[in-house]
Amino acid sequence: MEFFPNSKTFLSVGPLSIQWYAVLIIIGIGVAYYFSKKDFKENGYSQETLDDLLIGCLICGIICARLWFCLFWDAQYYFSDITHLLDIRGGGLAIQGGLIGGSLYGLYYVKKHKMSFLRSSDVVATNILISQAIGRWGNFINQEAYGRIVNEAYFNWAPDFIKQGMYIGGEYRQPTFLWESVLDLLGFIVLRYGYKKHGHGRRGDITCLYLMWYGVSRFIVESFRTDNLMFLGMRMSRLMALMFIIVGACGLIYIRFKKKAAKPIVLFDLDGTLLDTKPAIMATYRHLFEKYDKAENFTAAVQAEVQGPPLTEMFAKYFPNIDQEQLLKEYREYNFAVHEELVKPMPNCEMVLKELKENGYKVGIVSTKYTEAIEFGLDMFDLKQYFDVILGKDKVSKVKPDPSGLYEACAALNEGHDSCIYVGDSKGDMQAAKAAGVYTIGYVSNDEVRTLAIVEEKPNAVISDLKDILDIIKEDHEWTYNMM
Repeated sequence: MEFFPNSKTFLSVGPLSIQWYAVLIIIGIGVAYYFSKKDFKENGYSQETLDDLLIGCLICGIICARLWFCLFWDAQYYFSDITHLLDIRGGGLAIQGGLIGGSLYGLYYVKKHKMSFLRSSDVVATNILISQAIGRWGNFINQEAYGRIVNEAYFNWAPDFIKQGMYIGGEYRQPTFLWESVLDLLGFIVLRYGYKKHGHGRRGDITCLYLMWYGVSRFIVESFRTDNLMFLGMRMSRLMALMFIIVGACGLIYIRFKKKAAKPIVLFDLDGTLLDTKPAIMATYRHLFEKYDKAENFTAAVQAEVQGPPLTEMFAKYFPNIDQEQLLKEYREYNFAVHEELVKPMPNCEMVLKELKENGYKVGIVSTKYTEAIEFGLDMFDLKQYFDVILGKDKVSKVKPDPSGLYEACAALNEGHDSCIYVGDSKGDMQAAKAAGVYTIGYVSNDEVRTLAIVEEKPNAVISDLKDILDIIKEDHEWTYNMM
């Protein structure tokens, strides 16, 4: 085993070797993966989804990058012998082919898994630029992707290792690899830390701006390169760069003027969102405290805490020595008994549900209550007819604030979560919705403690009347831009 046996090789083990070109590509992919991991999580995508997507895009990208290079560099040579086609030790990958191959696999994958192509591509587009910026240094080590002949004085500004690396075939060459690397890095910074953080664009904007930025950068740099792939006497890379610019610009225009896509799914919490169950909940807990603890221990702080979390969680905390199954049975019996007297729909609840249903929206409930209890409350006011899916604690794999229930509700409706709204009235509701990457609406009342907790979670919107939902869904929001 020998490290750095020559300037182009990272490691040599007998007849096998690992080239610096491959190492830098892997580093670039790793850095892009690092940023994408955080971005995918923020958009409600799982680690497994990112890994599957990355592996598939990488394999297809490398295959297409190699085929693209061989086709336009010397098709007769490479396709005359399979060993020529497979020999990539000295380079020979074209990024345009890689982008096309990776994009085609990405489109296949997101369609199969009911994801938004534009949303997922927006997530990774900026990170591709940082990967490209790092990968360009592999061209430097391989002494490829260089420019015109220059004199030695041209490199007075540059570190000596760049000057020496650009001495190729007895002549100094322009470091066009460096220009493109710097432009890619600048594009990453501008799109990720400028437009992505502070812009107010639509879904697909980042993808289109990436295509335009990369297209313009590549078009400029290709003017100086002397080792171009050719097609019918034209520089293939410049033609593709121009195509990227045109596709990106047309995409931005289309996104601005296209009609809205399919309606989003609208999911609700139940207690405190659709039904005013607080009096019944308080009465039931007060009954349990009087029986198993002390009435005075049911303080205002405890009353605020028990609204939202699962019963089992609160029982374990406040009644740890009482049989949990017995507590649950007693709670439900008492709670159901006082429903008719103490429970009522929230203001404008039925009006909003009726209008959503009449306008073709898929509507559901994801709650920490048991499904039987949810349906009992809905049946009291003939509201069950408005819901396409109802998932209580017993029908989800994990309860809120875990986002699993929201994913499972979308799946039950044969939809992905990219076009979904969740309306809730607690901190746990907001955390679950944000973790799922869905549009989050906090419903607040005159309870200052709960209102503050909701606002601190920074939902997409905060409302004090359910009918405000009808205005929100008519506005332009990112869920309306799932055009593919």
